[in-house]
Amino acid sequence: MSRQGYHAYFSKRRRQIRQERESKDVALRDLVLKAFHFKKRKKGARQIKMVLSGHFGVTMNLKCIRRIMRKYNIVCPIRKAKPYKRLIKATAEHRVVPNRLKREFKQGTPYKVLLTDITYIFYGNGKRAYLSTIVDGSTNEVLAHQLSENINLDIVLDTLKRLRKNRRIRLDKDAFIHSDQGGHYTSPTYQKEVKRMKLGQSMSRRGNCWDNAVQESFFGHFKDIVELKACTTFDSLQREIRKTINYYNHHRYQWNMKKMTPVQYRNHLLESA
Repeated sequence: MSRQGYHAYFSKRRRQIRQERESKDVALRDLVLKAFHFKKRKKGARQIKMVLSGHFGVTMNLKCIRRIMRKYNIVCPIRKAKPYKRLIKATAEHRVVPNRLKREFKQGTPYKVLLTDITYIFYGNGKRAYLSTIVDGSTNEVLAHQLSENINLDIVLDTLKRLRKNRRIRLDKDAFIHSDQGGHYTSPTYQKEVKRMKLGQSMSRRGNCWDNAVQESFFGHFKDIVELKACTTFDSLQREIRKTINYYNHHRYQWNMKKMTPVQYRNHLLESA
């Protein structure tokens, strides 16, 4: 550094500029943290931008948010890859159905494309539970879920039952449910229940997770925001799962859905129809 540059750096004017810049960054940091901790769920830069705009009426540049997060070490949790996927071996009576969805998740019609799958949830001291969900492919809204300590067939049947009993949901006349080729979904009992609900059925190609990408993405985001540290019992886990799904449906903005929450986007589509 030159002598002139050194003295310029410590000049009164330069110190004042740095102090003003730091004061502005502190104010921006407080705004970012306000959105980061909104509803007590940690968020990434894009979620923070949408929460600031949607709930606090503040417009902030995405690059600015990322700079503030780096500067003040505001870290969003990063989801980890699944170590395995639990499958049930299908018997000869189990039947695979064609892929009717063909990755056309966003068909612009709520309650038409239903996506379903099961994931594991670790909690307490090495305990494990299983979560089955049905997600609307067009809006990403969680329509039904079932948490169980076992991964038997009842978990998917109970999820369908919850969907059927939800009177708020009016399924489209061409509605169908899409899953992988797991033994739960190829089961004659499950397929019989799907038909009884007047739903069509679709399945991903074997070993191709991209055919159910929206559902897989939901589980990834869900595990980022669910708070499991305080869940030491199955009952406490159930309460946290319900709370997190409610937050996801009503308060978690979706970047690719006009920066709306799933429920807001569902209402938007229904009003536009």
